[in-house]
Amino acid sequence: MSNEPTRREAATAGHTGDVATSRRALDSHDPAVRATGLGALARLGVLTDGDVATALRDHSAAVRRRAAEVAARRPGADLLPLLHDDDPTVVEVAAWAVGEHESDSKEIVGRLVELAGIHDDPLVRESAVAALGAIGADAGRTAILAALDDKPAVRRRAVLALAPYEGADVDAAIGKALHDRDWQVRQAAEDLRRAMR
Repeated sequence: MSNEPTRREAATAGHTGDVATSRRALDSHDPAVRATGLGALARLGVLTDGDVATALRDHSAAVRRRAAEVAARRPGADLLPLLHDDDPTVVEVAAWAVGEHESDSKEIVGRLVELAGIHDDPLVRESAVAALGAIGADAGRTAILAALDDKPAVRRRAVLALAPYEGADVDAAIGKALHDRDWQVRQAAEDLRRAMR
């Protein structure tokens, strides 16, 4: 009989203080169990930097994605490789996580700028734009302004991402967004304009 916990057992372990079962889950052959074990250890407050680093390199996108989620609360975690991941769902979560870190490293900001402009997946572009706004680095300004010509969800995120910026170009972009064809973009622009007064 296998000593591997099931996904349900791994999840339950995170709520019952069962560190041993949570840790055994990290060695499971099933990626869903490994991802759940990672979350369980994080919930229990016993997840180590080594656990996170290993999970960030896991062959399963589901595990890398979950690792990026928990790494959002660990500013020392190196998420740059995940911003280059082949799986767009991993890149999306990694972009959100580096936004949570508010890291203004040249490499991180540069990659977010690339993602905001060229990635095929609009969710990745949206997440990259949001991260650039959270970071507020001047190097992200042009990419955020350019995102105001993207799909509606990306445009809405770009309007909100302008919050840390000032200048005539920002004012003009907000003014343009007030007349966007998407009502949620217009609402975001109105909310931002009110907050900036």
